[in-house]
Amino acid sequence: MTTDISAEEKIKEAARKLFTQKGYAAVKTRDIATEAGINLALLNYYFRSKEKLFEMIMVENIQNFIKGIFGILNKEDTSIETKFEELTSTYIDMLAEQPNLPSFIFNVVREKPDLLLEKLEANSIITNSYFLKQFKAAMEKGEINSSISPIHLLLNFVGLTVFPFIGKPIIQARSGLDQKQFLALMEERKKLIPMWIKTMLKPTN
Repeated sequence: MTTDISAEEKIKEAARKLFTQKGYAAVKTRDIATEAGINLALLNYYFRSKEKLFEMIMVENIQNFIKGIFGILNKEDTSIETKFEELTSTYIDMLAEQPNLPSFIFNVVREKPDLLLEKLEANSIITNSYFLKQFKAAMEKGEINSSISPIHLLLNFVGLTVFPFIGKPIIQARSGLDQKQFLALMEERKKLIPMWIKTMLKPTN
């Protein structure tokens, strides 16, 4: 039984690595079997197709990411500014611990957006959230900038939070930052990003 579990985990880890590096389309089941150090028949025994394997890994990798957003956006006892403080801290920590996650998500969004929406119901995160009601109410009261939509605000947040991790190799190469210095830079952004978001939200009149 232990051997079976080990083989299955090896397949999943190999697939996760290759899907992250190359994207779904460029990876063949034979590539995964070779990376895992097992034969193709064993891979097919555990996972009937590359599609099924990809779906499983996608759900495992992204579900916690998605649920974390939903949990924070649905808090009724926190302000919009506080929500972004929590989102920033949560996701910088998560991305620091899982450095390959941004690349994997990028590949999923690029190659399998419909699958992402179907399996994780990602389209309901914003539309069904307390955050959206809170945002609209604040806009009607003139408490926030009426020219910015919640979608634009969240897109700006994602860019500010995720891009440094996607561009990490270039950032480190150009700036000379080592791993410890890069993570320290990300810690600084935990304070800076909410501050920038607050500036975006500030009424113009």
